Amino acid sequence: MFKKISKPTVYGLAIGLSFLLVMLGIIVPQGFQEFTEIIKNSITTNFGWFYLLMVTTILSLCLFFIISPIGQIKLGDPGSEPEHSTISWIAMMFSAGMGIGLVFYGAAEPLSHYAISAPYGDQGTQTALSNAFRYTFFHWGLHAWAVYAIVALALAYFGFRKKEKYLLSVTLKPLFGSKTDGIIGKIVDTITVIATVIGVATTLGFGAAQINGGLSYVFGIPNNALIQIVIIIATVLFLLSALSGLGKGVKILSNTNLILAVGLLFMAIILGPTVKIFDTMTNSLGNYLQNLPQMSLSTSAFNDMKRLWTNNWTIFYWAWWIAWSPFVGVFIARISKGRSIREFLTVVLVVPTLLSVIWFSAFGTLSTSVQGTGADLTKFATEEILFATFNHIPIGMILSIVAIILVLTFFVTSADSATYVLAMLNEMGLQLTPERYPTKDEPFKSYED
Repeated sequence: MFKKISKPTVYGLAIGLSFLLVMLGIIVPQGFQEFTEIIKNSITTNFGWFYLLMVTTILSLCLFFIISPIGQIKLGDPGSEPEHSTISWIAMMFSAGMGIGLVFYGAAEPLSHYAISAPYGDQGTQTALSNAFRYTFFHWGLHAWAVYAIVALALAYFGFRKKEKYLLSVTLKPLFGSKTDGIIGKIVDTITVIATVIGVATTLGFGAAQINGGLSYVFGIPNNALIQIVIIIATVLFLLSALSGLGKGVKILSNTNLILAVGLLFMAIILGPTVKIFDTMTNSLGNYLQNLPQMSLSTSAFNDMKRLWTNNWTIFYWAWWIAWSPFVGVFIARISKGRSIREFLTVVLVVPTLLSVIWFSAFGTLSTSVQGTGADLTKFATEEILFATFNHIPIGMILSIVAIILVLTFFVTSADSATYVLAMLNEMGLQLTPERYPTKDEPFKSYED
């Protein structure tokens, strides 16, 4: 009897709390924003040190698993093979983890650290430019993917090795035992669903703003909330691919994303200052790796201005990745059956980090180089900076159109993946596949049934 009410309890709590948050945002948007801003500032000021220590510890733990004998353990039965090719696996992982964010911030973040608010020194200087890239790599590199990796690893291990449900509460069984089937588990799983909803909503909001920014800059379409709502509504088409499951819809869209992203990146490198891009990438990668320990634990305790910058950027990012980790972790776990822990962690940490390094080196060099010529890109909204940058290189119009299409496909993939994950979470961690969907003549049989 208890199991019969456990699913709707988590589902009901998550729906109720999510609805409450949405209504507060609609009815008292100003007051709700001020309230959340106060909470955010309090957390970053008083617990920023904890975020830095926690995320750095997670990265260290991942590295330990890679080099230890634990890395030989397979996520699945000993003889199991991967369900997806390595390329499709990486494409789905990358699309779900950071797709929209890379396009949104690819040109904007290095430019911001260089020309608007430098982490060290005065903005507009060569020191600011150097630091801009290493801190961008820091925010989107190993630490971010370590957060995703540790959550995904725990879920995949318990799911494929222990045959448990794909719920975060299950990973706490070694600590709390059967209590995770009770109130503790309900609280953890409810928070997981709400964090997934909020995290995905934030990113999809960025995506809608980016699409609107591109349409506004290229075609003169108004850039406002109404247009962005229309864009969000229009993307309900993602439901069509969600119904076809991971094996078709999500995989096809993810592969398309990877092709478009690589094509856009290649064109940006060829048409932009190619040598400068690779010089920047090589130099900044060295700076990033050399200063990684110092950046990982820097609370800026002796510099109030730098502390404010750390709170607004680094701590914000760490909180963002943690908020996204239940969604991305469940999704990555689901697609990683048959991989060893060593292969899993190595690929999840290294490959997306290297792709991010190349991406930000290319688009960040483009934007900062344009800024260095005297054109002021800082006057544009964040979502328009990429398109304003393209305006200063050959066939910029074509690149802008490709970028809009890329954001749209990333948008659909993120919504698609979120739909799949939320369905799993609200079906008590059940792996949903097309053959498990209910027909019109047969009601859906839940995990408990």
